[in-house]
This record gives sequence, C-alpha cells and structure tokens, in this order.
Amino acid sequence: MNDAEIHCNLSNALRQQGALEEALLAGRRAIELDPALAVAHGILGHVLRDLGLRREAATLYAKAVELEPSRAEHHCNLGNALFELRRTAAAVECQQRALALQPHYVPAHLSLSAALRLLRRADEAEASCEAALRTEPRNVEALVFRGELAADRGRFAEAERLFQRALDIDPRFSSAYCSIAMHRKMTPSDAAWLRGTEALLERRLPLRNEINVRYALGKYCDDVGRYADAFRHYRKANELTKRHEPAFDCAKLTRRVERVIGCFDAAFMQRAARHASPTERPVFIIGMPRSGTSLAEQILASHSAVQGAGELNFWDAAFRDFKDADRLDGERLGQLLATRVPGIAATYLGLLPPLTDRVLRVVDKMPANFLYAGLIHAVFPKARIIHMQRHPLDTCVSIYFQNFFGVSAYANDLDDLAHYYGEYVRITDHWRRLLPATALLEVPYEALIADQETWTRRMLDFLGLPWEPNCLQFERTDRVVITASKWQVRQKIHTSSAGRWRHYAAWLEPLKQALARARVPC
Repeated sequence: MNDAEIHCNLSNALRQQGALEEALLAGRRAIELDPALAVAHGILGHVLRDLGLRREAATLYAKAVELEPSRAEHHCNLGNALFELRRTAAAVECQQRALALQPHYVPAHLSLSAALRLLRRADEAEASCEAALRTEPRNVEALVFRGELAADRGRFAEAERLFQRALDIDPRFSSAYCSIAMHRKMTPSDAAWLRGTEALLERRLPLRNEINVRYALGKYCDDVGRYADAFRHYRKANELTKRHEPAFDCAKLTRRVERVIGCFDAAFMQRAARHASPTERPVFIIGMPRSGTSLAEQILASHSAVQGAGELNFWDAAFRDFKDADRLDGERLGQLLATRVPGIAATYLGLLPPLTDRVLRVVDKMPANFLYAGLIHAVFPKARIIHMQRHPLDTCVSIYFQNFFGVSAYANDLDDLAHYYGEYVRITDHWRRLLPATALLEVPYEALIADQETWTRRMLDFLGLPWEPNCLQFERTDRVVITASKWQVRQKIHTSSAGRWRHYAAWLEPLKQALARARVPC
C-alpha cells in the first residue's frame, strides 16, 4: 500500500482510537510517500502533540503552512502548538492569519480568545469568543470558554449557567463538568454532576479528557470529605499526565540552581548597580505555586495605587544572557552588564500594562521567579520582592492536586515534587543571605490568613504605601484573574486550607521521606 493519502487517513483514524504509536508510523509513512502532502504534516503534528512532543508538532504544522499557506486550519494548528509552547504572541499572529483567510472559522476564534486571555487582553478575548458563538451558538467549547472568561471577572453564577447550558446541549462534554467543579465548592447535593462525571469514565476518553475528569472528581471528593477517593483520583490523574509529558529532569534543575547561585553573588550586585534601573514601580511576588501568591496579589491589587499584572513570562529568558557570568573576568562581566542590564529593564517595563499616574506599584506574581530574585534585584534594586511561604506538605499536596497540564512536569510525581521543593529552599536561602531587608519581605501564608490585617499592613509598609481598608475586602475587587486560584481569591479569608495535608496523611509517607532526603523539614 503505497498511497500517501491512505496512510494519512489511517494515521488519523488510529489517533482517534488512541493508538498513537501506530498512528505515528502511518503518518511518517504518508510523508515519506508524499513529502508535499500538507494534510499529512498536519495529522502527524496532531499525533506528536498528543504524545506530548509539542516542539516537534510545531515543526510539522509549520511545514503544513509552508506547503499550503491558503488553508486556515494549518495556521490554526500552528498557533495552538505555539500557544502550548508559551509563545503566546506568535500564537495570536497565527490565529489572526487563519481568520484573515476564513473569517468565521470557529476554532481560530476560540484559540485566539485563549491566547488573548493569557496576554491579559480580556476585552479582546471576550470579543473573539463571542464571534465564535455568533457563528455557532450551540458550540459547547465556545460556551464553556465564555464561562471561563466570565469566571475570570468573578462572575461565577453567569459562568455556571454557561457551563450548564453546554451540558444541556451535550451531556458528555467533559470540559463543562470540570469547569463547574473548579469554580465553586462542591457538595453532596451535586449528585447529578457526580453521576454524569462518573459516566464519562465508563467510556474510553481521550487521554487529556480523562486527566481533566480525574482532577475534577478529585476536587469533588476533597470538597465533600471523601479523602481516600480524592487521593485515588488525583494520583490517577498524575499518573496519566506522566504518560503524556516528558520526564522531569531533576539533575537539570539542580545544575540550573547551582549556576544561578554561582552567577549572582555580592560582587555581581555591586557591579550591576552602576547600570540598574532606578524605578520603584515593579513588585515581585515569588514562592512555590499554591503558596498564596495569588492571594497576596489580590490583596495588594485592592489598593488604589497598585495594579496587578498577573504572571509575566520574562526572567527565564533574561537569565540566558547571564548563565555564564561566573566564568567571565571582571572586565568582560562589566561589559556584559553595561550592555544588557539597561535593555532588560526597558524591555521588562515595556511588558507592563498601560498605567495611570495614580499607579505607583505593579505586581508581577510569577511564582517561579524565585529562581531569578538575584537578577531581578540586579536590574531593579529598588523593586520590592515578597516571598510567600507555606508549610511544605500543604504546598506539595496542593500542587499535586492541581491540574498543571503541560506546564510543570515536576508536579506529577511526589519524588520529583520533593526534589523541586528542595531546590527552591536552597536557592531562596541564598537570596535571603544576599539581598538586603529593604528588597525582600517573607510572608508566611499561615500567618497571613490568621491575621490578615497585620500582614497586609506589613506588606503595604514594605511597598511604601499608605494603609487602605479596601485591602481587607479584596474579594470584592473588580479585576481579571486567570490563575488556578481565581475562585479562591474571591472568597473571604478562611483558615481551612492550613493543615490540609493532614486529611491525606495516610498516603503521604513517601512524600515526607522524599522531602527529608531533600533536607526539607516537615
């Protein structure tokens, strides 16, 4: 059988059945037979994407665009792959090209909406999603995503109506069940939701859908106090995710932490100060994911002189210029600093949202910036850094229970999670020794939720801002929040999340042992 189109169709059929390895062979055979068959590159790209090989998928989609640039679907596929690779601006451009070719192409409208949302262009994201619904009013994917956009603005009742409308149209649409669970506390009265969700697992679901459903069922069971069932679903979700994601490289993280510590010492800071930005406007909230960074941002963004910018992807790329700085002599290091530090400052400030004169501080709450606190201080020595800290077991359990699909490979394995936490402790210990008290404030999550006013006053004093009572009513603040904690940060502070790990103590001994090996006391 030497017909490329037949192999192409076979690859697509095998993929839909979940036979990805066979689909991979058929797709490669199709391209071997006809390298100019654009659709074969696109289908093989789908297979690679389903296997978690996003970069390879993007290469295939780009080839399909090159071979058949007039087809909107190819541009949309490439945009989706770039979005998953966190190349969000490039993804927007791809979807815009798709819509220029086919203005009513619903998949491109939805993908464009998702990318614009991540860029915090909320109004444009909503407009693109509405355009999809005008074309297909009963499109369940569009209805659910419109609900997500409403939830970003705190309109949870409206969001649930949209999720339920999607289920009324298609009772098997898994994303709607998942979105309902993630945007409120589930109760035993949600029996219909539970029946519908469990029925989904009786069918053969695509891997990604089953992962999402498992996380949603874990959330339901956790909310209603069925902790053994919750842990079972969460563990299964993580094990399934590991099939899709490349293995986490613990040694690579350790090498990066060692390189960062080697680069950023007191001598580096002294040299960088000659070229640093004098602005006090940026504020950085760092820490492990699920350590209270979203809560701290929401509290601060309730102040009239503060604007929240969400999570900005910047410092990982900025570090690349300095990864070999510890190998440079004084003269060459000085030249590097003079060349790069002013440019980094200008580029970062250009990423911040448009600001009015009243805004004195802008909060970037990217948790993983704990890796780059030294570089941040070198570029912005007058910027304030708030380090959120939470009990290690509560932090790790909360991460393990959160669907970070495609973002944090370490989150899906308790040993990997413990290693990551240990490296986090190692590098933040380094910053604690290196950075002045005027630059770094450490805020215990448990203390913040136990005494909100005292710690809110401390944070505002640290930022040089006057007290405002609105910060105590942060749940009422009207702003867009797109993190996984968007529902939690719109609830009044409560202490039930402290000590949450005790509900799961029976299953956490391996995690405790792994944290002990990483020299993290629990």
